[in-house]
Amino acid sequence: MSQPRPVVRVAQPVEYGATMTGATTAAAAGMKRRTRRGRAVRWFGTSLILAGVCLLAWTLLVWQWQDPFTSLYTRWEQRQLSSAYTALLKDEVSRPPVVPAGAPPEVARRSVSGAARRFRGGVTEGSPIGRLVVPRLGLNMVVVNGTESSTLKKGPGRHVATFMPGEGKLVYIAGHRTTYSAPFAHIDRLEPGDRVKLEMPYATVVYSVTRHRIVDDQDLSVLRSGSREEVALQACHPRFFATQRYIVWARPIEITPRGGAPFRPPSA
Repeated sequence: MSQPRPVVRVAQPVEYGATMTGATTAAAAGMKRRTRRGRAVRWFGTSLILAGVCLLAWTLLVWQWQDPFTSLYTRWEQRQLSSAYTALLKDEVSRPPVVPAGAPPEVARRSVSGAARRFRGGVTEGSPIGRLVVPRLGLNMVVVNGTESSTLKKGPGRHVATFMPGEGKLVYIAGHRTTYSAPFAHIDRLEPGDRVKLEMPYATVVYSVTRHRIVDDQDLSVLRSGSREEVALQACHPRFFATQRYIVWARPIEITPRGGAPFRPPSA
């Protein structure tokens, strides 16, 4: 009987070309993924750098020249207020003088105080009440009545819990420091002896700076009026924050009634 033949298995040749092509394709795909990730990382990093540079430039711009966008709004509001205040002055000029001709200083003081009190009783929130001029700050703006957020966007505002210039009490005026034309941007540059002028429909009062003080933003004691007249100019401190208040005080040195002669107040 013949023996069965052994089965001989012949190994198939390896297709090296196909294997290497697949490996190359996979490597290329991986490289593309890494390239895309690298580009995304570089783009993200570049974007962060540009954002930082823009933020720094914007901060320097506002620090030096105020926020230009909110300033445009305030300038528009100031033009409207200026027109309204001019009309108010024309109406006031048509009335008899605040102080009788030849009146002594004490009579003039009481007359101005009475006119200021009557004027205070007739103004409303956001309405123009006078013009603030501070040469050291290059400031010449219409002052509005009140210190609500929407009111201070128009310009410096008188706190309604205080008085009008010439009443012999505290006149408290707040203003922005970095936005909305930033009337008090450089309030810290005011020095003792600097002049602050408030032109009102019934009189013009010139003050001389005496001191400054930094207080907590919740300190309401600064709104209490003393025994004599002072004007307080207030802004947020430090700049870009509202944790404190920078306040400059000044005392009146000259009062000129509408249609009358100037006189020195008793506290001058």
